[in-house]
Amino acid sequence: MHIQREVKYQSDLSPDFAEWITSVPGGEHIKECIQCGTCSGICPMSIYMDVTPRRLMAMTNAGFKKEVLSSFTIWLCASCYSCSVNCPKEIKLTDVMYALKRRAIEEGIQPHPKFAIPILARAFFDTVKKYGRISESMLVVKLALKSGITMLLGMAPLGLKLMRTGRMAYGQDKIKNRKQIKKMFNALEAKA
Repeated sequence: MHIQREVKYQSDLSPDFAEWITSVPGGEHIKECIQCGTCSGICPMSIYMDVTPRRLMAMTNAGFKKEVLSSFTIWLCASCYSCSVNCPKEIKLTDVMYALKRRAIEEGIQPHPKFAIPILARAFFDTVKKYGRISESMLVVKLALKSGITMLLGMAPLGLKLMRTGRMAYGQDKIKNRKQIKKMFNALEAKA
């Protein structure tokens, strides 16, 4: 992946974004990052990322909101916690990645309109909020409708095999009292 480099001016930065990240759980110590590169060196996914975790921390600290939230890096984090465990400053990078993903979802920012991971995250959330349970088959259909029907066609043989063996349901399961779960999600969204 190639990231486009352009000259940035102080006016293009978002200082409130840099301050926001220090207020979220896990981001309290991000300003203490010494840019040692341990996180990038130990990350099993860094070779696939457009921006290394070390560089992402620096960009976040500097207020590069648009670039950080539209990067593939935050979506490719495998949540293995290797970076957090090995950080000499004990920065919780994995928690920071989760916070950045949530912020990107809230602001409707994703690296590409058909990039599957944010689409899947939103579809998962919406389905659980509506039904209280997730159905893999319905989730895959929602993903395919947003990211491209060719993906669904490519996965159809596997899906049919899973359905025949009873490993994936045909329809959508629901919990009995869905009003309670909607109430809970609405309270969480109001708090955020």
